[in-house]
Amino acid sequence: MAKIGVVSLGCSKNQVDCEHMLSVLDERGYELTVELNEVDAVLINTCGFIGDARDEAYEYIKEAITLKEEGSIKKIVVSGCLSELLKDKLHNEFPEIDALVGCGSFLEIADVFDRVFEGEYTEAFGKVSDAPLECGRIITTPPYTAFIKIAEGCSNCCSYCVIPRLRGKLRSRDMEEIVAEAEALAETGARELIVVAQDTGSYGVDLCGKSQLSELLSRLCAIEKVDWVRVHYLYADKIDDELIDVIAKEDKIVKYLDIPIQHINNRILSAMNRRDTSESIRTLFGKLRERIPGLVLRTSLIVGFPGETAEEFEELCDFLKEYKIERAGTFAYSREEGTRAAELPDQVDEDEKLRRCELVGALQARIMDEYNEKMMGKTLRVLVEGFDRYSECYFGRSFADSPDIDGKVFFHGKKGIAPGSFVDVVIDGELDGDLLGEVK
Repeated sequence: MAKIGVVSLGCSKNQVDCEHMLSVLDERGYELTVELNEVDAVLINTCGFIGDARDEAYEYIKEAITLKEEGSIKKIVVSGCLSELLKDKLHNEFPEIDALVGCGSFLEIADVFDRVFEGEYTEAFGKVSDAPLECGRIITTPPYTAFIKIAEGCSNCCSYCVIPRLRGKLRSRDMEEIVAEAEALAETGARELIVVAQDTGSYGVDLCGKSQLSELLSRLCAIEKVDWVRVHYLYADKIDDELIDVIAKEDKIVKYLDIPIQHINNRILSAMNRRDTSESIRTLFGKLRERIPGLVLRTSLIVGFPGETAEEFEELCDFLKEYKIERAGTFAYSREEGTRAAELPDQVDEDEKLRRCELVGALQARIMDEYNEKMMGKTLRVLVEGFDRYSECYFGRSFADSPDIDGKVFFHGKKGIAPGSFVDVVIDGELDGDLLGEVK
């Protein structure tokens, strides 16, 4: 059977989609690899959320085209958000692409490849609202860590965001299906479950009119072989006292919350069509710090939003200095065609957006250094990920570190510590944002 090289770009939610496609292709008998050279075809699962993500996807497409021209590969299939967003442009700009697959048709991927290998140019663009929520997966993360996607789509309609257009409105998975999947993952070695959706706090609202996330998290924590449950993409306005109580009392829920606020200025938040205010965010973060001791917060920020003044940007910086958010991803505003924000006046100059992004990055680096300094002498439970033969020490992650987006803990210990195990590490140093230590 033909060999297919696979690359998945973008967020963890897109990665789960790719894992579904891998399962479908495997069932059809296709051989799968991460190599993009000397294969019969390449599948590029793209992100199209912002300009930088599209640029990355374009680079992979161009690389695949070069390999095709050199004869190293025969066919190119592009799937995911970029296909959904720019299918006509992709087809016209890159005639070397053999198939385009949208977000609503990823389970048709095996049929698409069948037709491609028969020499037929193919497009598959079903309704995004009809994409199935339940299907098999081939896990691409290390066996001890797995993402659990609990819902698809988003109903928030932030003014800068194309996700509702690409993924449709919120559609929550059945809780029994999620728990069954989590139990199966735990049986195959997953010790950390990372709960993801575009808006995890809204899980279940479309099913019964209110969030069911608290109940779901409690059930995930009841799975015996699971050690850590990590929650991403919690919108601030969806965090109520019930959810805070569950996070505080459940030992398995790591005290790390990803809460994308995007900004802190009220005028900017309103223009973004966010449901939060500066006051509600500050109140929430104060409450979380008080009720969940040792909590590490991650957020996402957008700088250079249309009309953002120097004073409004300074307000954001002052907020970060005051609230000491330990982890932050900062993005220069990306003007997305078809969004309301793209039509707003007073678009900020690109160079100024990048300058502001760099300033927040430097500020955030100092905050992270302060946090790391406070860790000196403390003992952290670390999920072991491997051994670095160059530095001759092990590495892993503490509760404060989510995979791929946060730092690592590098440590020395006796031989034979297996990936996927937990060890207690006494922190005694820091290097380039990572922590150093010794097994206790």
